[in-house]
Amino acid sequence: MADSEAKWYILHTYSGYENKVAADIMKVVENRNLQNLIEDVAVPTVKKTVTNDSGKTVETEEKVYPGYVFVKMVETNESWYICRNTRGVTGFVGPESKPTPLSEDEVRNLEHTSKETKISFEVGDNVSIKQGLLEGFEGVVREIDPEKQTAVVDVYNMFGEATPTTLEIAAIRKI
Repeated sequence: MADSEAKWYILHTYSGYENKVAADIMKVVENRNLQNLIEDVAVPTVKKTVTNDSGKTVETEEKVYPGYVFVKMVETNESWYICRNTRGVTGFVGPESKPTPLSEDEVRNLEHTSKETKISFEVGDNVSIKQGLLEGFEGVVREIDPEKQTAVVDVYNMFGEATPTTLEIAAIRKI
């Protein structure tokens, strides 16, 4: 007997087919009126500002998990069949390609990575780096880019020299 509560599952797709797979699944759900089986389909993306070869600054969307599509569904033979037989899908993530739902902790972590981080410091504040290669180092915030969720920090090495370094806001905390 299938669990009647929808859970998040991960589909593996051919690279570059993520959006097409998500759109195709949602079209089948809409056409067959199966919103009670497949509630949501997501391809997590982040916005990035990139400077191209000609020097123009362009905003692009980049997939957070290339090759994967997230599906919130009630696991039944019908929902499994729809997802598994969508063009571009190579299988579910799980042992022997059997659907394995994400745990509540995994879902919370995914939601955390897709939301913007609250900025708890200002330009000129002393900060400590709490993750990454520079964990434990301290510095002074030089500039903050809320759109990119980054900050430029003058990081001080053991000789007292400052090196401007771009860090994710989530990796920094005010001292």
